[in-house]
Amino acid sequence: MKSGFKNFGLVMIGGAIMFAFVTIARQSKNSKADSIIENKASQNAFNDAKIVRTSYASSPQNVDFVEAAEKTVNAVVHIRTEISHNGYNSNDIFGTLHQYFHGSPYPGNMPIMEGFGSGVVLTDDGYIVTNNHVVDGADKIEVTFNDKRKLTAIIIGTDPTTDLALVKVSGQGFDHIVYGDSDKVHIGEWVLAVGNPFNLTSTVTAGIVSAKARNINILGDGASVESFIQTDAAINRGNSGGALVNTMGELIGINAAIASQTGGYEGYSFAIPSNIVRKVVDDLIKYGEPKRAYLGVEIQEMTSELATEIGEKEIKGVFIARTVEGGGADEAGIKKGDIITRIDENNVNSLSQLLETVGQHRPGDKVTVNIIRDHKPHVFQVELKNQDGGIEMSKQKNSFYNEALGVTLEGISTTDKTKLGIKNGLKIVSLSDGVLMRGGINKGFILMVINGQYVDNQDDLNSALRNNSNKSVRIQGMYPNGMKISFEFYN
Repeated sequence: MKSGFKNFGLVMIGGAIMFAFVTIARQSKNSKADSIIENKASQNAFNDAKIVRTSYASSPQNVDFVEAAEKTVNAVVHIRTEISHNGYNSNDIFGTLHQYFHGSPYPGNMPIMEGFGSGVVLTDDGYIVTNNHVVDGADKIEVTFNDKRKLTAIIIGTDPTTDLALVKVSGQGFDHIVYGDSDKVHIGEWVLAVGNPFNLTSTVTAGIVSAKARNINILGDGASVESFIQTDAAINRGNSGGALVNTMGELIGINAAIASQTGGYEGYSFAIPSNIVRKVVDDLIKYGEPKRAYLGVEIQEMTSELATEIGEKEIKGVFIARTVEGGGADEAGIKKGDIITRIDENNVNSLSQLLETVGQHRPGDKVTVNIIRDHKPHVFQVELKNQDGGIEMSKQKNSFYNEALGVTLEGISTTDKTKLGIKNGLKIVSLSDGVLMRGGINKGFILMVINGQYVDNQDDLNSALRNNSNKSVRIQGMYPNGMKISFEFYN
């Protein structure tokens, strides 16, 4: 590739020299006086020219990364996780039978898997944001700060649809990063990627914003929000969950992925925009789960073929293929065939841009939607709704202990229900000695039906357990990997 550019450059230079030679030869008959006049005119024109430099187009050598680095390196931490395995598949029927009859799983030490990543401290009392894939399934989370302090963290909440998770360590006075406005980030803007990989203390790399609203289909779920900031700042393994900051040291993204054929950095890295991060983190603190808002439309991205088909001269906006009955867009008067061009202050030309803009809001928020209908512009005020068509945002219920089953249970978030394809259930978060433990059931199992009654909360469970006139309890449920189990036991 480089040799190609060299050859190209040589061709251009050679052409310039040849052109100059011919020109000089043709002008050899001109007088010296004419040449002197021309040279003076050229010199005066050069002296009169004004050099204009805009405030945002400074050359690389004029960019100072020192202040931004100093503001951020101590607020980016190393995260080490441990995931325990029972020495057999927790859903292996032979393993569960062995534990039922012998009171323990297969003999031998339980192997431990380790994972690594980075995290960003957001508050002085120890809230840390990272990627969901960094802490997913972790039994233990250890956080190492830039000054080599090590603290244990607990998970506050997770959001697989954005690949974000919030953890917390105990303490006060932690260095932390302030949010920037990712909507105002420009392509070509200088950024720093700050990570804490492999426990080497914080490292900083620089690059520019290459693109915005990138959908790289990495989360693999139709409900996922993918609208990444693309940058060429070098990011490698262990940097997942680290910070992408502007030259003022403000957080504009959480580094999540790289495009690579080898597993190493090859020039493309992707970060979750800070405006989405801020909203998800606030939700996890206030409600224990993310509160997704929906516009209530199915869209199709505009193409030249679609524009020609519907008679539009410009290829812009997103085409509404269907509105959800009773959804926010439907109730506001938006119809199938309309073209959304703008939501609030943000232009919308792709699904990613629409998801990013709506993803910054909660059910009940109102947004201004600009559309084109019959080649004419219209403006609508739309109240966003939740997945169930309402605007309620109740806080996730706390866990509770059931003595009859010997388990601590908690409700399942709407996000997890959607991900698992279920409508109800109670997840086991811990077990003590009891019928379920003796039956080989493990942490993470989801109770869905007891004695023929669907259970989704503590009242449902108590009612279902009372419904056992023959002194038996019939349980149906599943593990998160999709394996379903049904069994019956007697009191």
